[in-house]
Amino acid sequence: MNDEPGRPNLIVILGPTASGKTGLAVTLARRLGGEIISADSRQVYRGMNLGTGKDLDEYNRDGKVIPYHLIDVVDPDQEYNLFIYQKAFAACFDTLSVRGVRPILVGGTGMYLSAIIEGYNLLEVPENAKLREECTGLDEKTLTARLLQLSPALHNTTDLQDRARLVRALEIALYYEQKGERKGLRPTRIVPFIVGLRWDRAILRERITQRLKRRLSRGMIDEVRDLQMAGISWERLHAFGLEYRYIALHLQGQLSYEEMFRSLNSRIHQLAKRQETWFRGMEKRGVLINWIAGDDSKALCTLVRKDLA
Repeated sequence: MNDEPGRPNLIVILGPTASGKTGLAVTLARRLGGEIISADSRQVYRGMNLGTGKDLDEYNRDGKVIPYHLIDVVDPDQEYNLFIYQKAFAACFDTLSVRGVRPILVGGTGMYLSAIIEGYNLLEVPENAKLREECTGLDEKTLTARLLQLSPALHNTTDLQDRARLVRALEIALYYEQKGERKGLRPTRIVPFIVGLRWDRAILRERITQRLKRRLSRGMIDEVRDLQMAGISWERLHAFGLEYRYIALHLQGQLSYEEMFRSLNSRIHQLAKRQETWFRGMEKRGVLINWIAGDDSKALCTLVRKDLA
């Protein structure tokens, strides 16, 4: 790997859900002898395969398995957050770099990508027992208003959709305010070369719908049922969002299959729009993203080869 100062030492492939990121990353990793680091907030959990779109079979090409990292690292009942991810990424990046392996960061979770690319400085925030006690008497509207007052440019709007995550986000925001500064972990210095996948909106919508149908046909409902039977609460499944939330509602008899499919399909389309909005925000903050049309592996390899030459 070229470690010349100022030269890219990390390739990033980003894009909305169902855009074909994993397949392209695997193709590139084979050509460069690289390894993949996931930037997905849910693929860290074991036993959550179809619902998170891990597509683990894609890492096997012609009998050769492309190594991947930060996938299947914790159980669903364990805590995992941005601070933990950033530390894990830094350790993984350093290990691959020492081995002379090209790291390829792949994912669509905007906050995880930005934490690495834009170098968030994060503090390890302890639990605040007093605050949590205060929050028990407040409704979610009040908690949301207080959080947005502390963090007007909230990075992760999904915190507003689950009470436990809302309280934790408030806990973190208050801790930062009290400290008055953001010292803490400084990620390993990286120089990224970023490639983004951009699809025509109508085509991406169709890809999302067809992918959802395939995942359901392969047993995604059974996956959620198995997690619940293994002791993962309905509330915890709800907090995992989208697939787990709506399938859990279906399994509890609150949504028919048709209602579940329509709602889930619509919400995934909305997720794709939010991801694209996040990427535009990154560009406005000065992040250079080299866009290619669809999942064009030739265009990807040409861009990377030119940049690394």
